[in-house]
Amino acid sequence: MTELTGHRLTLARQAQGMTRADLARAIRATALRRGLRSGADRHRIRKWEVNGVVPDAHSQSYLAEVLGIPQEGVDARPWPHWLPCGVIPLTPFSTVPAIREALTVDRRALLLAVPGAALTALAADWAHADTHPLAPASAGRPVGGELVDFLEDTASRLTTLVAEQRQHAAAPLLDAHLATVSDLIAHGRYTRPLGLRLHTLAAGLCQSAGWHRFDLGRHQDATAYWTAGLHSAHAAGDRDLGAAALGDLAYGAAWRGDHTTAAAILHHALTRADHPAARALLHLRRARALAAQGEKKETMRHLAAAEQQFGAAATRQRPAFCTWLSDADLAVDSGQALGDLGDPGAHRLIREGQDLLPAARAKTRGVFLAYQAASHLDRREPERAAVAAREALTLAQAIGAPRCVQLVQDLTPRFTTYATGEGVLELLTLARAA
Repeated sequence: MTELTGHRLTLARQAQGMTRADLARAIRATALRRGLRSGADRHRIRKWEVNGVVPDAHSQSYLAEVLGIPQEGVDARPWPHWLPCGVIPLTPFSTVPAIREALTVDRRALLLAVPGAALTALAADWAHADTHPLAPASAGRPVGGELVDFLEDTASRLTTLVAEQRQHAAAPLLDAHLATVSDLIAHGRYTRPLGLRLHTLAAGLCQSAGWHRFDLGRHQDATAYWTAGLHSAHAAGDRDLGAAALGDLAYGAAWRGDHTTAAAILHHALTRADHPAARALLHLRRARALAAQGEKKETMRHLAAAEQQFGAAATRQRPAFCTWLSDADLAVDSGQALGDLGDPGAHRLIREGQDLLPAARAKTRGVFLAYQAASHLDRREPERAAVAAREALTLAQAIGAPRCVQLVQDLTPRFTTYATGEGVLELLTLARAA
């Protein structure tokens, strides 16, 4: 399989929206701040990217500062491997490079935050890209159906473990499976149907691995996995699976407070998603992003579309990535959107959704309880809010869900006004200890 040939510096620069001239100016400015001078210009940047010239140690140090990478990251790995790849462009052969970028060891200190503009551009590229039929791989060792059956079955077992068990070893096992699948894609010999299964499996593993990192607060790691999932789905020609990867990227942007990027990504995702369940989820997330920006008319339009598409999905088998979507999610997310718009009916919907949630979805229950606590605070009901927040915190600690813990901790400043309320001090003490 052909590899992506773009230099890591090119990809990192493009992810920041910089031309070669822009990067050269930034390097010169960095040197000047240190009381030094740099001769970097666009021609020198081109030599680094195209001609294989290695920048000297000073220039690499300036590059690291411009790109926001700690110096220890530069010292730990040789040029150009300390550079992040940024957003890898979609091509028929970009799956393996994107997965390998996601699997880079110890990313937390080295990974560069991907700007919202770069993610939006990637979504737009996906929305307008031609889908090339996946060709069979005719070189390498043969890949048989039994091996793919085994990998699919094991991946399914991993991703359907209950939350209490998934916390123990999900990340290394998912990564090991993903590395195996990417190696088979890159070096195996297989038929087109098996190639489609391998790419689809890779996309699902990327989605699960991304959510695991996201729940641990490693948001840029999650972005890298979800981006790799988009590449895998695109290569497989699965538009719904690609739209799901964009939906996850949008969710991550919204969580970071970048609702403009989230709404833009979801707009592109909706242009090609086909299955009603997939469209319902995307409409629901776009409603949340628009409500956070105060866009009432568009929010209501997307909430109505989500409900209509959710109803239409009842007669069709759902894709695996959205089998979990239920009436409970529709109610709670609609309530959250209406709450952002100041609608008094929001609290009722959130409470109804909480009651409808299946007991098996413990992590989601913790998140919904945190939402319920926030809704009670909006209604100046601190005692009820404390009960819901305490339950969310206890559940999140039991199943290993740091994202839910963070949701409760983010609420604690709002509780300080009600310190004398029943259960409030106990909650604040638990939150500080979490």
